[in-house]
Amino acid sequence: MYQQFDLQLDPALYSLDAEEKAFFRALTGINNDNELKAHVIAVQKKAFEVYTHPCIRTFDFAWLKMSRLPAYGNLLAMAQERPDPILLDVGCCLGTDVRRAVVDGFPVGNVVATDISQALWDLGHELFRSSPAHLPFRFVRGNVFDPAFLTPALPLPTSPTVTPALPAQRLTSLAPLQGRVSAIYAGAFFHLFSFAHQEHLARLLAGLLAPAPGSLIFGAHGGRPTPSVWAPAPGASMDCHAPDSWRALWVRVFGEAGVRVAVEAHLRTTERGGRDFFGTWPGNAQPFHVLEWSVTRL
Repeated sequence: MYQQFDLQLDPALYSLDAEEKAFFRALTGINNDNELKAHVIAVQKKAFEVYTHPCIRTFDFAWLKMSRLPAYGNLLAMAQERPDPILLDVGCCLGTDVRRAVVDGFPVGNVVATDISQALWDLGHELFRSSPAHLPFRFVRGNVFDPAFLTPALPLPTSPTVTPALPAQRLTSLAPLQGRVSAIYAGAFFHLFSFAHQEHLARLLAGLLAPAPGSLIFGAHGGRPTPSVWAPAPGASMDCHAPDSWRALWVRVFGEAGVRVAVEAHLRTTERGGRDFFGTWPGNAQPFHVLEWSVTRL
């Protein structure tokens, strides 16, 4: 299980690349780089008071991650090819990735974001100078492991049947979405939990996925060349899958319902000091392996 430990903010870690700066300029209207940096750091400080986590400390919350994954093109294709496709971002933090998906053409009214923290989502509006009225995402606060929020359900049998549209009423849990979500994104999320909880989470998400071929779950998180517990720094540890064990997990989860899936998984390695959160933790001299993956219904 991921464990937290004491961290201090360091503005020197601010490292938006050119594409991210352009994205923020377009959405915030802040065109001066120094003003943009000051704005992001000011929101970072508020977010760190809510959640003392490496992704806040290293500005990971402001990076474009989903749009750089291999499966992202498939997500955008859904926006053109499917009637009323639904995108769910699990563990959305401040909502940077779903905003990029909307800019790239995914219908904003079909985006659902969920996180355990309402405060972080609200700070996302401050970060991007938006409002719920201006950008009507569906945000649902809750703990995905809470049975009152979401209960396990077997994936529906594969079928080309058109999935019902997003319910019009306000969502208070993810239960109404079971069997309806075209794409589920989980960025830097699975590695927060134990191996057992990761498998349970996979079952929860599998039950949400729409039955049409091409529906997908994708994301990225910490991984290792072999399944193991990784301790990047004193007081912190993560249960990390390897590509082979990650593929086997998803094949098993969907296979129990007789559903075939294609699982892509590979490791990307960054050394200490790179643009990944463990590269900038105090005392960490180990490379950080990012497991990038997608699970697609056949």
